[in-house]
Amino acid sequence: MSEEIEDKPQPLLEHLIELRRRLIWAVVAFFAAFLLCFAFAKQLFNLLVIPYQTAVIWSNLDLAKAELIYTAPQEFFFTQIKVSMFGAVVIAFPVIATQIYKFVAPGLYKNERAAFMPFLVASPLLFLLGGALVYFLFTPMVMWFFLSMQQVGGEGHVAISLMPKVSEYLGLIMTLILSFGLVFQLPVITSLLVRVELLSSKTLAEKRKYAIVIAFIVAAVLTPPDPISQLGLAIPTILLYEISIFTARMIEKGRSRDAIEDKTAS
Repeated sequence: MSEEIEDKPQPLLEHLIELRRRLIWAVVAFFAAFLLCFAFAKQLFNLLVIPYQTAVIWSNLDLAKAELIYTAPQEFFFTQIKVSMFGAVVIAFPVIATQIYKFVAPGLYKNERAAFMPFLVASPLLFLLGGALVYFLFTPMVMWFFLSMQQVGGEGHVAISLMPKVSEYLGLIMTLILSFGLVFQLPVITSLLVRVELLSSKTLAEKRKYAIVIAFIVAAVLTPPDPISQLGLAIPTILLYEISIFTARMIEKGRSRDAIEDKTAS
């Protein structure tokens, strides 16, 4: 009986009511996080600018002269709204993920719930790991590369200076953080698919060459058109794919071991 679904079958209307309840909680969490982030939008902005300042220091430039500009009166205001929405997504993500789990959980067996819990923990941690990689290493490297292309004025040539717009810089770093955060979910997604036997380590290994091509295509779409940015996303994606294969094999070995033990016990 321990393997049976605990809750009795519910009619469609009750499922819709439950879905509505979970959506309300998710929306309220996002809206509350948005208001909080908007109240501290400037502090959040200054936090996101640190990677650019790091790149300026790496380039041996005067940090006091480093600046981001905006060319339209409303540009910085709408940029603050975007930053607040970005922060709200990050802050509200655990609540939203929990609401999704609570909606799905009644339809799961007890052993499936127990198997699902590690992924609830791993998912936000991997997202934070991907975001940290962007924040502390990837964005400073990309901005350092772009800053290195500046040219000092002199006889026979003109000065070429980088004057990044605040909306473009913040759009870049937020896109990169979300992209890396989502890419770092690859081991979680593949592990879930392997656990429910919709995917196998053999299939993942056989499709490795296609995965490598897709990794570079995704990197070309999501990152700026320079080799450092594209390699910076493609290489971690490929490494995560290899980790996914290893994790899938561990899951399959555990499943085989459990099957042998059950057969022996019977």
